[in-house]
Amino acid sequence: MAGVPEATRQIFAYSGVLYPEPGGPDTYALVRYAVSLASRSQGVRVCYLPTAVGDLPAAVDAYAARFAEYPAEVEYSALRLFTQPSVPDVRAHLLAQDVILVEGGSVVNLMAVWRAHGLPPILRECWERGVVLAGTSAGSLCWHTGGPTDSYRDALDPFTDGLALVPYSNGVHDDLADQPRRETYRRMVGDGVLPAGYATEDGVGLHYVGTELHEAVTVLDGKRAWRVDPADGGQYTEEPVIPRLA
Repeated sequence: MAGVPEATRQIFAYSGVLYPEPGGPDTYALVRYAVSLASRSQGVRVCYLPTAVGDLPAAVDAYAARFAEYPAEVEYSALRLFTQPSVPDVRAHLLAQDVILVEGGSVVNLMAVWRAHGLPPILRECWERGVVLAGTSAGSLCWHTGGPTDSYRDALDPFTDGLALVPYSNGVHDDLADQPRRETYRRMVGDGVLPAGYATEDGVGLHYVGTELHEAVTVLDGKRAWRVDPADGGQYTEEPVIPRLA
């Protein structure tokens, strides 16, 4: 089957927790936004990939419970790769989806396991056929060329082994207080370790159409995304990308 026009290939890459705190904002709206990008008005099929957390059963169950609250026309499945794929034909299952939703966790382990099971070319094929690719944290980094990660240790190191479906680097959790993610990402871009790209504060997502940023959206008022470019002398420039409130 031929691929769809580039203008209908979509990626939604975001930062932040997925579940609302009591009395707090509904950050799970980021997941609903990803689902809303599917071109079908009914019978939307969503597949959850929890590889980055080692296919943690609690994560699979939590998503199943969440999607049970959706209208009946949203069909949820989970693809687990530990200890073997949970479906008989991984390619056929993923190509049958409308949305593929990737969990956060270790992006290094995520990519290693995906490559061992042959997922990178399958995911590219899904994207080229119009399946919406989405995910948070590691599930955001994976679609880009790379970005800072704590997959190796507590400190942040460069990860440069992403699928590069979009030709940019990615900084996630850009406003996280516990780690110097903002400074580290910009230094890596300035030093040329990472190419130019986009950073997202928690609650913000990047919606790509084709290989270009279409818009940023947020579920938390006041949060932003950032375009970060290298500059002369190992420096960088940054420009805020004001997101639309989803």
